[in-house]
Amino acid sequence: MGSLFKQIYRYTRPRTFRHNESLWPYTQIERADTGEIARLRYKGREVAIVNLSALKDSAEGTVLLTATGPSTQSIDFSKLPRTIPVMGVNGAWFLSGKVTFSLYVIVDMEFFDRRQDVIRSVIADPNILLFTTMHGIAKILDRHAADLRCRLALIEDACYKIYQPKVADALKWETYKSVPTASFCETRQDICFSTDIRHGIFDAGTVAYWALQILFYLGFNRIVITGLDMSNFNQPRFYETSDSKLPSYLEEKVDNVVMPSFAHAATVMKKNHIEIVNLSPESAIPDTIFHKVAFDEYFDL
Repeated sequence: MGSLFKQIYRYTRPRTFRHNESLWPYTQIERADTGEIARLRYKGREVAIVNLSALKDSAEGTVLLTATGPSTQSIDFSKLPRTIPVMGVNGAWFLSGKVTFSLYVIVDMEFFDRRQDVIRSVIADPNILLFTTMHGIAKILDRHAADLRCRLALIEDACYKIYQPKVADALKWETYKSVPTASFCETRQDICFSTDIRHGIFDAGTVAYWALQILFYLGFNRIVITGLDMSNFNQPRFYETSDSKLPSYLEEKVDNVVMPSFAHAATVMKKNHIEIVNLSPESAIPDTIFHKVAFDEYFDL
């Protein structure tokens, strides 16, 4: 039946709506005046989602963002002050014995498919607020509904909104130039940073870029990051082995997309008096973008 619905949807909508085909007709949404999805029903049931407007500027101070580069293995997290909230992405969950997560971001559907053990663990934690897309929520409800204990925050790729047409890179500027909270790079009309996630989040090939936009919106004024190596893509992530390693598609995007996007994020953050510290001294991201300090040195200050 699902395949039939996809075919009906595909042949009754323009190609620019194709990203919605697996959601229709199971997903019904209502949007708030501020643009975000405020009410969600999936397969006939109401789904509790956090009000994004209530999250705006709800936090302050320092937050730790844990990426998953190999350098994570060398960090002594016992030095991390317990008062600092922690956001995890993807497989960072394997640090859960060393840090306590309160925020989490997973937007990679391949990760949902290939690491269901991590998904089950994350969503079973009632202390976590998980930011994910509608496609991620659908996978959770279809596969792990009985395990769901965390809170869900429904976020959208600004160029692939639910039941709205895809926005191609060439049309990104024209579509969002009048949105004050969409901050475009001065030299690249295909690179943008959202300071209000209710209007969507802009992708740059890495979940870390999503996380930065979320943390900005939440109101933190200092973001310290571990595991943001952006190098050695042939090596397993800190929680993987050579046999269990999922493919990485970052290497082909680093120079043209990832680095310019991080540079733009740094500019936006600086203008808004938000400090970013990269705690991976060997990171390929230059110090001119994110200031680099060793973890031990930073927390011994």
